[in-house]
Amino acid sequence: MNFLLGKACYPGIMHYENSTNSIFSTFLVTGIPGLEAVYIWISIPFSVMFFITLVGNMTIIAIIWREQTLHVPMYLFLAMLAASDLGLSLFTFPTMLRIFWLDARELTFSACFTQMFFIHTFQDFESAVILAMAFDRYVAISYPLHYSSILTQSVIAKIGLAIAVRTFTIQVPLPILLRRLCFCRSNVLSHSYCLHPDILKLSCSNTRINSIFGLFVLLSTMGLDFLLILISYILILKTVLSIASHGGRLKALNTCISHLCAVILFFTPMICLSILHRFGPKLPSHIYVTLANMHFLIPPVMNPIVYVVKTKPIQDKILKLFIKKGSGKSKVTFIT
Repeated sequence: MNFLLGKACYPGIMHYENSTNSIFSTFLVTGIPGLEAVYIWISIPFSVMFFITLVGNMTIIAIIWREQTLHVPMYLFLAMLAASDLGLSLFTFPTMLRIFWLDARELTFSACFTQMFFIHTFQDFESAVILAMAFDRYVAISYPLHYSSILTQSVIAKIGLAIAVRTFTIQVPLPILLRRLCFCRSNVLSHSYCLHPDILKLSCSNTRINSIFGLFVLLSTMGLDFLLILISYILILKTVLSIASHGGRLKALNTCISHLCAVILFFTPMICLSILHRFGPKLPSHIYVTLANMHFLIPPVMNPIVYVVKTKPIQDKILKLFIKKGSGKSKVTFIT
């Protein structure tokens, strides 16, 4: 048992009302403030986005898994990106749809901390995969003759393992450190899902260790990844500018467009949100909620669309899959 402000503080959310301690066992997540009356209508585009996310990312993973010709670094990293997008969407979209459809806002401590852990884990995993894809593009453009010898399947496997180990190692302490805190005055979170900074704001305990470790996690994962991605593209640009022909430069840059879209979709909302929180004027809460939703929900929806549109081998394999299914069905109909 800890003590806070001279009163007993149990591991839980404590609300003071009429000098009586009422302990809450749940957090309350928030939908989109001010738009509660139209939640049913809002749920329609979110449901479509969730469907596109599931179908798009699962299709990419299945096609790369089945086709041996796609077992090359670029597409193996793309499969990792699709897996991280799929995991991120499974821990964000359902919670939002529960709010829109059922007004179900309660999450127990365990459920909230678990959701927070997996959201930040898949977020960091995606950041690391995007960095690995930047390294892939750098090697492909700067050392095309040695590409297959540098990025072998065993190297890709080691990179994937290193990403997973780094992500889980650095994220496991977050929910453990949260369990030592007491929470009071309010149990209402600012977003539609549980995020580490949002949970810390509700604590009455000393959160110095949690805040320092949370900042360390942010800087050592997404912060470092973003810096290394910038360095990779500076080196890529230097190589591209050294190419003599204009057509060769355009061809080299064209191989990076899909990845650049992934970088922009993932990092731009996060950077804008951080700048607004720290340096921007006080804005309506729905602005912050919208930016947070863009950061967590838009990349899983848009990444498969961008890569399918811009990657001809993926297009060809999808068309081949559907043509095979279509011809199979027509044969059965003919025999019948």
